[in-house]
Amino acid sequence: MIDKGTHSYLDDKRNENILIFINGELYARKKASISVFDSGFLLGDGVWEGIRLLNGHLVFLEQHLDRLYQGAEKLAIDIGHTQEELIRLIQETLDANDMETDVHIRLIVSRGLKKTPYQHPNANIGGSSIVIIPEYKKSDEMVNIEGIRLVTVNIRRGTPDSQDPRLNTLSKLNCIAACIEADKAGADEGIMLDINGNVSTCNSTNFFILKGGEVWTSTGEYCLPGVTRQAVIDLCRRNKITIKEKNFSMEDVHSANEAFVTGTFAGIIPAIEIDRQAVSGGVRGEITHMLQDIYDEKLAQLYPGKS
Repeated sequence: MIDKGTHSYLDDKRNENILIFINGELYARKKASISVFDSGFLLGDGVWEGIRLLNGHLVFLEQHLDRLYQGAEKLAIDIGHTQEELIRLIQETLDANDMETDVHIRLIVSRGLKKTPYQHPNANIGGSSIVIIPEYKKSDEMVNIEGIRLVTVNIRRGTPDSQDPRLNTLSKLNCIAACIEADKAGADEGIMLDINGNVSTCNSTNFFILKGGEVWTSTGEYCLPGVTRQAVIDLCRRNKITIKEKNFSMEDVHSANEAFVTGTFAGIIPAIEIDRQAVSGGVRGEITHMLQDIYDEKLAQLYPGKS
C-alpha cells in the first residue's frame, strides 16, 4: 500500500497480471514498454487523463475526454481516433482484464515516435502513441477521514505564455519539483502560488478553503481545470453553499475554518494541517464532511451498482 498522501491506495495482487494497451496491442504488465524514441519518453510531449471505473461506469468520462482532446489540440497533437473510438479502446482493455469497479485508468497520448531525439514535430514519424493502463486501485478511506498535511512551497505555477498550467501534459516537472519540496518538509502535498502570489492549487490536487461560511477556490487561471474540482463547485451551487472562485492569499488560508483538496482518485480529502498549523482543530471539518457525503451520493446516483 502507498501509505501517504492523496493517492494512498490498497495493494491488489491482481495488478501483477493486468493487460496494458499500447498502440493497438495488449501486453502483460511485465512486458509492457514504449520505445525510447517516443515523444512522451524523450520530451514529455503528450497529454493524459486519470479516469475512474466505478460499478461498471467510467466516472465523468465526457469531461475527461473533452479535456484530453482540448489539450491535444492546443499542442497540435493528432490523437488519430474520435472520442467514440477511444472509448471503445478503453472498454476493450477493461473487458480483456474483466474489470468492473475500483479501477483507475491512466490514459496517455504522446506525439508518437521520432526518427531522432529532437524536439521539433517534423522529426516525428507515424501517428500518436496511445497507452491505456488500468489498475485495481481502491483508495484508503481513512485518508478521507483523517486528512492530509499541506505546506506552502516556493515552486510557482507557470503561465500560459511559458508552460500553460491549464493543460494536463506529460511534462509535470513543475508539479514534481513542488511535490519533492513538500515531501522534504514532511507534508503530503504542496500548496502552489501563482506568479502574483495568490493561492492556485496543490501539486496533484485542487485546493479549497472554507472562510466566513463560504467555500473559496482559486480563479482557475493558473491551475489544472480539475474534473472533480468542477463537480464540487457545481454541487456547492446546487446545494446553496456559497462558492467563490477568487484570488486569495496564504494569510486567508492560515485563518480559514476548514480546507480540503479534490482529485479524481480519492474525491474530497480534508486538509487538517497547513504549514504546521492545525486547521479545523486538526480534524475533518463539518462542511468538508457534508460535501463528501453530497459528492458520494451524487456518484451513487450517476453510477449505480448492479441491483
